[in-house]
Amino acid sequence: MTKRTPGTNTTDVRRVEVTVDRPANGGEAVGRADGRVLFVRGAIPGERVVAEITDDRHDAYWRAEAVEILDASPHRTSTPCPAAARGAGCCDLGYIDPAYARVLKQSVLLDVLQRVGHLPADRIATTDLATRGVDRLAGADTGWRIRTRLAVDDDGRAGQLAFRGARVIDEECVQPVSGMLDGVAERRFTPRSELAVVLDSRGVRSITELAPVEKSARGNARRRAQENRGRRARPRVQVVVDGEATAIHRVGARTWEIPVTGFWQAHRAAPQTYGDTVVEFARTHLPASGPGGSPRVAWDLYGGAGVFAAALLDGLPGGLDTVHIVDSDAAALDAAARTFEADGERVRTHRGEVADRLADLTGPGVAGPDIVVLDPPRTGAGARVIGAVAAAQPAVVVHIGCDAARFARDLGLFAESGYQVVQIRAFDAFPLTHHVEAIACLVPGTPG
Repeated sequence: MTKRTPGTNTTDVRRVEVTVDRPANGGEAVGRADGRVLFVRGAIPGERVVAEITDDRHDAYWRAEAVEILDASPHRTSTPCPAAARGAGCCDLGYIDPAYARVLKQSVLLDVLQRVGHLPADRIATTDLATRGVDRLAGADTGWRIRTRLAVDDDGRAGQLAFRGARVIDEECVQPVSGMLDGVAERRFTPRSELAVVLDSRGVRSITELAPVEKSARGNARRRAQENRGRRARPRVQVVVDGEATAIHRVGARTWEIPVTGFWQAHRAAPQTYGDTVVEFARTHLPASGPGGSPRVAWDLYGGAGVFAAALLDGLPGGLDTVHIVDSDAAALDAAARTFEADGERVRTHRGEVADRLADLTGPGVAGPDIVVLDPPRTGAGARVIGAVAAAQPAVVVHIGCDAARFARDLGLFAESGYQVVQIRAFDAFPLTHHVEAIACLVPGTPG
């Protein structure tokens, strides 16, 4: 065994034998080696493995990758994904039986809700997350993705990026729905570009090519990665290479026209399931509006094209008088305006950062919200937005999160602002990966 010098990135390799005992947020498993916490990728809790140290820059913990399985878990299986088998980052939990992966996701969520969110254990224990676990969305654990991004290598071949790397792997991933990537492997695209691929509700496959982004060469690896993400998020030249520039998506009786490069839920069953969950929470906890009552108002924050706004408009008994959709994405709000054209003034859109635009929705003479739905990006909503929502005193808050730790943090901030969790549901919206979607319902309670 070769000693690796701590804090360096030498080519020397150090391997340790370790037994991992619990899952970590992010898909790794946790063990201890040389007196340090070790986060091991590719291991399942309960396994004894040989792990190769990949990151030893921290005194308190190291990161590693399982290179040999000494005592295998009964839940270990062969990954069904050819791309992941060659090192792609797509199906990072493909080696775990999907049913057991959902058990691990439940464990991670329950852990962070108490450790990060500081939510009372007795309250969490009554939620569907604790009693029922992570729900499987309709359909199989493969062939669920209707929207994806592909990288293009220097030779014009499209594929998945390697895990935490820039190498393009042109093996097929098992996530996209059948037919979505037909013929893509045989085609050549602009070198170092990026492809947005969508198979919409009509069965039309569209591909838009986004121009290459010059990669940053400054700073350490983390800074370069952050700069590269920022550059990819900036406006880029787009060329439709197959199908159309917009995709048609249907949820319930409504239709949306979304740019192929725009946001839509990846799992084909997600929009309907999430919308139904929001409506069920509202029906259960939103006080009834009596005859001659005040106008009923909803806020759909980070609302994009307004899928949750539509669910509330169409699903609540007695309906809503006004729904305000707030988002910074102009294309998404344009799509919302087209979808809700027949609803007139009942739906109002507000473009800008949510934290900045909430002031427009409050104040003298402005009807406050009865219900607020928040679906923030992976970074979460944060203290400023949550403080403003709590100050508006809605009867019901529905908070949605795709990052377990930040979801827990946000729920903790709501608790500090006087809201208590009455329900949490979680969904395996990204099968064969460590990602999980969670939806919480909160009502006014005791600050703490």
